[in-house]
Amino acid sequence: MRWDSQRADSDPQQALLGLDGLVRSVRSPEFAGVTFHEVRARSVLNRVPGQSAVPFSWTVNPYRGCSHACAYCFARNTHTYLEFDAGRDFDTQVVVKINAPEVLARQLKRPSWRREHVAMGTNTDPYQRAEGRYRLMPGIIRAFAESGTPFSILTKGTTMSRDIPLLRSVAGDVEVGLGVSIALLDRELQRRVEPGTPSPQARLELVRRLRDAGLPCGVMIAPVLPGLTDSTEQLDALLAEVAEAGATSATVLALHLRPGAREWYAQWLAREHPELVDGYRKIYGRGSYAAAGYRRVLAARVGPLLRRHGFARDRGEASHRIPTPREAEVVPEQMTLL
Repeated sequence: MRWDSQRADSDPQQALLGLDGLVRSVRSPEFAGVTFHEVRARSVLNRVPGQSAVPFSWTVNPYRGCSHACAYCFARNTHTYLEFDAGRDFDTQVVVKINAPEVLARQLKRPSWRREHVAMGTNTDPYQRAEGRYRLMPGIIRAFAESGTPFSILTKGTTMSRDIPLLRSVAGDVEVGLGVSIALLDRELQRRVEPGTPSPQARLELVRRLRDAGLPCGVMIAPVLPGLTDSTEQLDALLAEVAEAGATSATVLALHLRPGAREWYAQWLAREHPELVDGYRKIYGRGSYAAAGYRRVLAARVGPLLRRHGFARDRGEASHRIPTPREAEVVPEQMTLL
């Protein structure tokens, strides 16, 4: 891969970026329109705020911003902390913590570290396309294994396939939870709403490969898009494919629209499906979460389908926790049968 790079101090734009430790900005013809800002991080282990309802206390995000370019991505507003915008910049200005494995290894060796569960894929995808170039995840995985730290990964990125032998190896030493996010089967809709992601079929194949390797793998059917992917027929077909791929669990989450994501998705919806705009206003009003009535209808629709496809086991039987993205912070939003 040929990279065109520039020193951090050679472009006036760099002085405007809120990036600590910026080394250089990199562009490549293979990633048309995307700029990678390589930084040296001082810390990569992040504590989750105590008020969050997620089932983990720590996260690691080797990348910020994401070339998956999902119109609905809940993490968009986090890019504004770096003086980027939550729309196009989130998709095309990707921050890469090039020293993440080394920094993490040092942090996990501290005497104060208690080997608590660490989740990845809670903000932006650690296996987005850039991981094929930067190869940060193998070092991160080894750091967790060598320190005895349990971890989980949620991804849409089929680059994870590269690390299956490593994941299988370390799973004998630490608890490893794996999840793949698949929101829909419709290839045309997928190209429009999440244009930088691998196809749904490629992600289902990733689930099969993980399961064939003896690794646990759940699927996040998220987000469910009102009027686009929430019919009984659509959900039934997707759950059938997920079950056939061998997934160990399935979790269904309705779309929620935080600031940043809300505005960007609203623009996408008005452009692609203007006939749905009024319906979304009724479902979401001025808030981020779908109205309780919609959630009840969706839950009633999903429950029988989960049971039909074998995902209605007692919660206590689940031996691995799937990393839950931040849209599940409000418990009533989550409709899960493990």
